[in-house]
Amino acid sequence: SNSPYEPPPHITKWSPNLVASICFFQILGNYTEFQRVATLLQDTVDFDIDVNASVFETNIRVVGGLLSAHLLSKRAGMEVEPGWPCSGPLLRMAEDAARKLLPAFQTPTGMPYGTVNLLRGVNPTETPVTCTAGVGTFILEFSALSRLTGDPVFEDVARKALRSLWKTRSEIGLVGNHIDVLSKKWVAQDAGIGAGVDSYFEYLVKGSIMLQDEELLSMFLEYDKAIKNYTKFDDWYLWVQMHKGTVSMPVFQSLEAFWPGLQSLIGELDSALRTFHNYYTVWRQFGGLPEFYSIPQGYTVDKREGYPLRPELIESAMYLYKATGDHTFLQLGRDAVESIEKITRVPCGYASVKDIRDHKLDNRMESFFLAETIKYLYLLFDPDNFLHNSGLDFELGTGPSEDCVLGAGGYIFNTEAHPLDPAALHCCSRKQEERRELQDILLNLSEPLPSPQDTQSQETDSETEPPVMDPSESIALKPGSRRKAPLLSCPMQPFSARLAVMGQVFTDGT
Repeated sequence: SNSPYEPPPHITKWSPNLVASICFFQILGNYTEFQRVATLLQDTVDFDIDVNASVFETNIRVVGGLLSAHLLSKRAGMEVEPGWPCSGPLLRMAEDAARKLLPAFQTPTGMPYGTVNLLRGVNPTETPVTCTAGVGTFILEFSALSRLTGDPVFEDVARKALRSLWKTRSEIGLVGNHIDVLSKKWVAQDAGIGAGVDSYFEYLVKGSIMLQDEELLSMFLEYDKAIKNYTKFDDWYLWVQMHKGTVSMPVFQSLEAFWPGLQSLIGELDSALRTFHNYYTVWRQFGGLPEFYSIPQGYTVDKREGYPLRPELIESAMYLYKATGDHTFLQLGRDAVESIEKITRVPCGYASVKDIRDHKLDNRMESFFLAETIKYLYLLFDPDNFLHNSGLDFELGTGPSEDCVLGAGGYIFNTEAHPLDPAALHCCSRKQEERRELQDILLNLSEPLPSPQDTQSQETDSETEPPVMDPSESIALKPGSRRKAPLLSCPMQPFSARLAVMGQVFTDGT
């Protein structure tokens, strides 16, 4: 529509779709609309309402969307608070939304319930069964929130859930599809990379990159070995029984199309390209990806013929084009634009395809079509977009954060395609570390002086030279203690040189 959308009051009371789409405007350069929607959200959205919400969906769409909008707000021309990116109204909204989800994590295992009431917490009759992705898809948003705000509770619960889930893998290294978060018993034991599991693996890789976390990467690499051993056949990935490794469903699900893009992030390009080719042949067969595709039959699965304009194959095309420069991926993008425009365009938007075989349409448009599908398509054809920045362009923080280099590249997309800037997390984490060091100094100064007897007992031989302070020591730490290098620290160079290059954030001693 040419006129701005004005949602009814009852919609803005609880509008995950509006939140999920806000960053789309900024990436397209529509700063006026970004500012208008950001103001609308601040003025109208209230999380203190009696609504049952998916913990998983609220996190990736609402918390992730608000965090990303907060980090992009300065670039979009909004006036930011002194101390941004470590403070701001959108950040406070993200924190408020995330706190509404915390009661779900109060289980014996630390794995969250699937649903929480935003006003009353977890319903006593709530089922303890949730999908694997619903347990393992929090580390990006929750660790970003903890490091921006200084409150560790969010990252702590996300890590506890990940570690608890890690301990439930089978003897052959696989996880199932649905688990009881109270007993740790697997309810659905199909293992694969698609629906119900997908973003768990995605967050292990992306979390390891954003946080420079070896534990998360080692978890994924162990899973990757088992996935290759038991589920991979001719560059397709099947579903198998998690304990035996026997094939249970020889199907390709459209949600699995994210996998080649994820493989590109860990450098497995050859395998990624072969698998992408398989998925692309299905696209060309139907003009889109059916939800389920039978690999032995080479055709759709009964009652799973729909194509709701999912983004995963286009997402992989974007990553692989960045990694290889191969124009085959631009051709996929062109095919996607033409088929979406020809098949799904309707007067009020773009409709989901009810049946990919005859292109019958459904009367709905999913929010992820704008939040993800169109965004990845746009970025595929916009190599100069700021999200592809290789470190040549950057901005500085404001107020106490004015020495922080921000927006220099290495953005991490959450599973709803909301970009997060790792440099902002490092910036705010460093500020918090400096505050803790200052607090330690003040506490040490407030301690009573040692008695003469204590002083005499600590005296050493007069010829002993005083210890020499190592460069890695700090006057803010006890003698002999070394300052721990933060996970996202950069080399000690002038601030203008402390940049992420092609997504890599350097550590001390590099």
